[in-house]
Amino acid sequence: MIPQRVSLLTIGAYDLPVLRAFYKSLGWEETESSSDHYAVFRTAGVLLSLFPIAELANDAGVDLPQSPETFRPVTFAINVEKPDQVDSIIQLIRESGGRILREPSDAFWGGRTAYFCDPEKNLWEVAWNPSAVFDERGAMISF
Repeated sequence: MIPQRVSLLTIGAYDLPVLRAFYKSLGWEETESSSDHYAVFRTAGVLLSLFPIAELANDAGVDLPQSPETFRPVTFAINVEKPDQVDSIIQLIRESGGRILREPSDAFWGGRTAYFCDPEKNLWEVAWNPSAVFDERGAMISF
């Protein structure tokens, strides 16, 4: 049986120092696992890793994407417990240099949502879902 969990997300970084600085500017703390060659941030239940994209592509045995402008069809999400948190978090993202792709607005599915991208165009959603349930760590366990 394959364990039903996500334990680590890795973003291939074209410019590791720039991406590291962006996530640190959000107030995220690196773990003791970080080094000069990669960064690891602890989130509620999942580790987020930043790793040089050429090394990641080599490790996975795939061709290196040519630029951060290439669309990567993956979106990461930060789910929050109150609708007004979407707005306040997007403001903090804006102040940290994140590019806002969709301003906070009510979603067709009954919640509130917004999108931003980091300096290398990785897509993030900030969302409030009225039926989301969080555990004591802040990890979303259902919606």
